[in-house]
Order: sequence, then C-alpha cells, then structure tokens
Amino acid sequence: MQPTYFINHGGGPCFFLQPGPMRSAWRELEDYLRGFADALPERPRAILVISGHWEEARPTVNSGATPPLLYDYGGFPDHTYRLQWPAPGSPALAAEVRGRLAAAGIASASDDQRGWDHGVFVPFKVMFPQADIPVVQLSLQQGLDPATHLAIGHALTSLRQDGVLIIGSGQTYHNMGGFGGSQAPDPAAEAFDAWLREVMVDPSRRDQALVAWEQAPGARAAQPHEDHLLPLMVAAGAASGEPGEIVFHGQVLGKPISGFRFG
Repeated sequence: MQPTYFINHGGGPCFFLQPGPMRSAWRELEDYLRGFADALPERPRAILVISGHWEEARPTVNSGATPPLLYDYGGFPDHTYRLQWPAPGSPALAAEVRGRLAAAGIASASDDQRGWDHGVFVPFKVMFPQADIPVVQLSLQQGLDPATHLAIGHALTSLRQDGVLIIGSGQTYHNMGGFGGSQAPDPAAEAFDAWLREVMVDPSRRDQALVAWEQAPGARAAQPHEDHLLPLMVAAGAASGEPGEIVFHGQVLGKPISGFRFG
C-alpha cells in the first residue's frame, strides 16, 4: 500500500528552478524534494495531489488527459512563464476519485480544462523531473472546514491499495508578512511547528487535533488563512489511524517548516 505525504511546495515558481539569492533560503527543502522519489517504497502507478491553490464549491478533479500548466503568479522572471512539466493526466483516475467520494456520500465535480497550478508543477518538477507518472489534482472545498477535508481523505484511502500516491502540497508556515520580516527566532512559528510535529506522529489524536488546529499555539500567526494547511488534512485523512513520521524539518527565512509521511 502506498503511504501518503504532506510536502511544503516552496515560496515561489523560480526559487528551485534558477540561480538567485532566494534559492539558498529554500535549499534544505529543495534537497529533500530532489530525493523524494528515490525514498518512495515503490513507484506509484499514479499520483493524486491536493494543492493549497485550488478551491471549489465541491471537491473537483482535473480530468484532462494532458493538463496544461497554470502560471498563477505574477512579478517573476520571464522564463518562469515558459516552464514545462509534461506529465500525463489520468481521466481514469479522476473517475476513480469521484467514485470513491460518491461512495462516501461526498458530492464532487470534474474539470477537463483546468491545468496544474504552481503548487503542483513547481515541486513536482523537482521531485519527478522525468514527468512520466500520471497525475490528477483534487481541489479543496470552499469553506476550508478541517473535518470535511479529513473525510475527503478518508474516502480516498482505498486508492492507496491500487498504487496511487496521495500528496498534500501546501506550507506548514504560510504567513507572507512573517517571511518578509526578521529572520530572528519566531516563538509563535516555532510553537506551531512543534505542535504539528508532536501530533502528526500520534495516530490516536491526530484527526481530533487537526479538527481543532486553530487552538494550537501560534496557529493563526503561522496560518492567517489556512488554505495551505488544508492539504495536510486530506493527506492525514487518507491514512487515519496509521503511523505518522516527520520526513522533513527545516528553516526558511527564519521560519520552521515540516513535512510528513503517513501510513
């Protein structure tokens, strides 16, 4: 059975993909992502990814056979709008995802025109440079309710038995104002990351803790808007009750970020 993962996808479209002063700030994360595929227990037949950059009224899959890239950012160098990552989509997996959700009583939708946002193609271009594994993206549901996203993940658990790797792509710290401030130790950011690292490895309390994540120390300082935390709920929900492991812990611009494996 495939595990599930939560990854931090980085701070912008160019930091992993060109030389520059910001690249060194993300070097620890880049090195982890470059070694990601080699550390997998087995090659997946397909990947289902949930990014913090797509929200819909109900969970929606991109069902196209050859999704384009969405250059959903501004103010970056010209070459970042010409990046390519030509992995195939999988209409069959998109249908499987919708079938699993329907079986759990969760209404869903599909979109055969939407491409992959930078929360998908930027880290995946580093993680899977050969672009030879089919990928399907699943949106978040508007409202960003933690319990809803845990339930979405739980409904998709059985995909793992069929060789599908489930990855949540977001950021455990996503306060842009904080990233732009001092690089001195940040007690609130450190407290929230420490809380995450404690509860993610404890399957007996993980789901309950995630539902109440706003009560964690430093929660809103680290996540003023929780869109980049909700992919973690789906990844954790798809391995509810199974062991968790801290597979990445590093610093970016003075802020801690962590990645996790479940199952």
